[in-house]
Amino acid sequence: MNPSIFTKLSLKKRLLIIILTSSLLPLGLIGTLSYYKMYAMLNNKIESSVQNNLQQVALSLENTLSNLNHVTQQLAFNGSIGRDLQHYLDTSNVYEKSRLEKELINELNIINFANPSIGLTFYYFQNDHRFLFENFPIKKDFDLDKLPILQQYESLTYFGPHKASNRFDDSNVISVYRQANIPERDDVYVYVETGFEFTQKILQSNQKGMHVDHLIVNDKGVVSYSENASGFPIGTVYPAGNEPGQLVKHEGYYLFQNVSNQGWSVVSVIAQSEYNKEISEWIKQFAGFSLLSIAVSLLLGWLLWRMVYVPLTRFNKEIMQLANKNFHSEIKMMQIPEFDHLLHQFWHMRKQIWDLLAEVEQKEKRRADLEVEKLMYQINPHFLYNTLDTVCWLARLNGQDKIDRLVTSLNKLLHYNLDKQGQETTIKQEIGALKEYLNLQQIRYDFRFGVKIEADEFVENQSIPRFILQPLVENALYHGLGDDGVIQVQVSVEDASYVVVSVSDNGIGLSEEAIHKLLHNERGENKKMGFGIGINYVKRILLSRYGPGAELQIKSSEGGGTTVLLRLPLKKEGESVERINRG
Repeated sequence: MNPSIFTKLSLKKRLLIIILTSSLLPLGLIGTLSYYKMYAMLNNKIESSVQNNLQQVALSLENTLSNLNHVTQQLAFNGSIGRDLQHYLDTSNVYEKSRLEKELINELNIINFANPSIGLTFYYFQNDHRFLFENFPIKKDFDLDKLPILQQYESLTYFGPHKASNRFDDSNVISVYRQANIPERDDVYVYVETGFEFTQKILQSNQKGMHVDHLIVNDKGVVSYSENASGFPIGTVYPAGNEPGQLVKHEGYYLFQNVSNQGWSVVSVIAQSEYNKEISEWIKQFAGFSLLSIAVSLLLGWLLWRMVYVPLTRFNKEIMQLANKNFHSEIKMMQIPEFDHLLHQFWHMRKQIWDLLAEVEQKEKRRADLEVEKLMYQINPHFLYNTLDTVCWLARLNGQDKIDRLVTSLNKLLHYNLDKQGQETTIKQEIGALKEYLNLQQIRYDFRFGVKIEADEFVENQSIPRFILQPLVENALYHGLGDDGVIQVQVSVEDASYVVVSVSDNGIGLSEEAIHKLLHNERGENKKMGFGIGINYVKRILLSRYGPGAELQIKSSEGGGTTVLLRLPLKKEGESVERINRG
């Protein structure tokens, strides 16, 4: 079967195909092997039985013919009775003739008694069609020319099985017709038949429960006796090409032939349906057994299907209830441990989904409240922006350039820090906000400090967390930078994989202990207000955005300035922050 077709079949059809295949394949293999083995065994048994029977029939017929020949020899001239017959025929004395007649009858009776297989016996005078010394009445339609010749010699003729000439016997007999060889009487013949039903005993019609017909074929190849007149009529030529001792098929029959030493042969004829009766019976029994096995397999398959289909239906029902947000329906167990376990797991999962949905619903409610609160808080910055814009215009009108610059920078910085576009920005925008912050600081404080900001053009549009540079610069201003101090900010690319941000100053520097406390969030002992808060914010924002992919380093020495290094994963085009975190 094509795999693509099999994948489109339902589970029920797949189970049906698998069960039928698992049932039919062994049955087919066993049936085929058994058939050929049984066919060979039955053939050997039947052929052996038929051949043995044929040999027995041929031997019995040969013995019968030999016995008939022996009897006719006694009745012929060379025998004792034949000489008495000659005296009887030659004498003209009535008394002598009567005496010889009695002696001949007695001698014939003795021969018949000594040979119980002998039936009708008489002398036949061919010229005047006269019978003499017959031991039974002869049928009126007796005609030698109508008798089937089994084998013929110069002075001896064997007639194959035919209806008896005895008026009181209608069975099949074998007869011999011999010239008596009476001197000067060449028309005198001896005729002897076998006894009552003797031939039927020889030609038994049943072998191994089969109906068997017999043919007797004379030495000329003509059928002289047939128990199957429709298929092999008497007088027809026996089919040529049949080899004695071998099974031959001919027009729906199996033929077995046994050729005698005299040239005639006995043939067993078995119809193919009769010959194959046992194997046909076996096929019927095997077919019944196969149908029963298939029925049992289908029943088992149906039971298996029910065992699978009912739980699947139950699962589908539970899933539909889950889809319809019915989380509180009762789950009924099916008394099948595996499916009951799955149902229990499904019930547990459904409960967890319900809890999660309840939690999400609660969070959504809280989020809505926060959105309202956020909108309320956004009203005040908007009012503040407008007020600062008014102050800026008033300063310009009054020629207060310093106040104008201060308010303008403050307004831009507030816009940037309170922007609602999200927590990410570009390096270019972050640097712009940093410059506004530094303008404010230079106006507010009376000391002067220098600022150098350098950034590779390649990374200006690279996204980074909002408000990440200002805390680092603010720490440099508040905690170490003196008069004529210099802050240097550099943004570059490292190995095409990282963005490196460096914030350096030439202030008083930090001790190793202070660096350790900054990096490990130990701020409690710091006496300066706000010291370390900016670093802690940067640490948290890096961990939140990049996970372990980002690095924060502080390099400093007392009196030698401080450098803060950030190594941020370079975000490729189309790549999300979450993917960087997983990386």
